[in-house]
Amino acid sequence: METQELHRGRLVDHIQLVVRDLAASQRFYEAVFKVLGIPVGGTGDGYFWADELFVSTADNKAAQGQLTGRVHLAFQAKDKAAVDAFHKAALAAGGKDNGVPGERPYHPGYYAAFVIDPDGNNIEAVFHGVAQRSADSVKLTF
Repeated sequence: METQELHRGRLVDHIQLVVRDLAASQRFYEAVFKVLGIPVGGTGDGYFWADELFVSTADNKAAQGQLTGRVHLAFQAKDKAAVDAFHKAALAAGGKDNGVPGERPYHPGYYAAFVIDPDGNNIEAVFHGVAQRSADSVKLTF
């Protein structure tokens, strides 16, 4: 699939997760991305991607035959309701609870939920509280 539009401008340009069961991971991430408003950008033989996250099998050339070790990924949510919806969707899609939605002590207004994905990764959705953004992302169109 040829990419015609990308959103960039955050801390990380992209991340690759190499998973054991691509179908289980795709069900999980499509469910949580749907409630967070993040479209799946594309799929191919042994991979799918959304925004800056690329998920593949170990057979993918970039994976070099190795699974990813346990990681913690946090996705930005637009509000507390999106964090709540993320947690519910993640559990319904096979995730395991790792922290119910609620305030965290990291800074005032930090509202988050944590789940374990099908490969044991700690996945978080976080709303940092009321703030003004300069932009959601940088949009690149080819």
